[in-house]
Amino acid sequence: MIQKTVADVHQACHGVEDGMTLLLGGFGLCGIPENAIAELKRLNVRDLTCISNNAGVDDFGLGLLLQSRQISTMIASYVGENAEFERQMLSGELNVSLIPQGTLAQRCQAAQSGIPAFYTPAGYGTEVAQGKEVREFNGKMHVLEHAFDADFSFVKAWKGDTAGNLIFKGTARNFNPNMCGAATITVAEVEELVPAGTLDPNAIHIPGIFIQRIFQGAHYEKRIEQLTTRTKDHGAR
Repeated sequence: MIQKTVADVHQACHGVEDGMTLLLGGFGLCGIPENAIAELKRLNVRDLTCISNNAGVDDFGLGLLLQSRQISTMIASYVGENAEFERQMLSGELNVSLIPQGTLAQRCQAAQSGIPAFYTPAGYGTEVAQGKEVREFNGKMHVLEHAFDADFSFVKAWKGDTAGNLIFKGTARNFNPNMCGAATITVAEVEELVPAGTLDPNAIHIPGIFIQRIFQGAHYEKRIEQLTTRTKDHGAR
């Protein structure tokens, strides 16, 4: 049995250097690789291209790397919760590529599957399609999009085993599974790491073949991006 386990996040991030392209899983603040992001900040690697659904918030997630100016290019779908991101983008300090959410997911999946490019109707006729090849299929125009070419992929799962098999939970299944195997090295941090053979094979979302390094994370904050509560209706019966 191949062992994918590394001792800690420090070993997991070994080899990350300035100028690299990184995929980071999660949706909003749900299922983000908190430990890996904290280690990237500690390593102070710079001039990073980060690909993620969103850019975190000002003091959490990828927002931490934006604060320390470690990200030079951000490729994302949604960035509305981060004031520092907005400031850097409008001032020209940060290169930004905003792409449709489905296209982002498919570009990850294409890289995972070894497919170099694909056509999609999303974005045709908008700024998204500027400078890109377009082609008609069945009377509808499509835009050519390329698979991502990333050095590292950092994902976060609920459970994993020493062979790298992963189980995700809830909203964390957005983007994390698609980013597994979509880079030269995929690093998985998990809340619970168990021996190989422990997980129910029918419950595994990502097989270990897509994972190069796995470690058990710690001290997860699991922040809520926008906490919404309902006022109790005292008149209800």
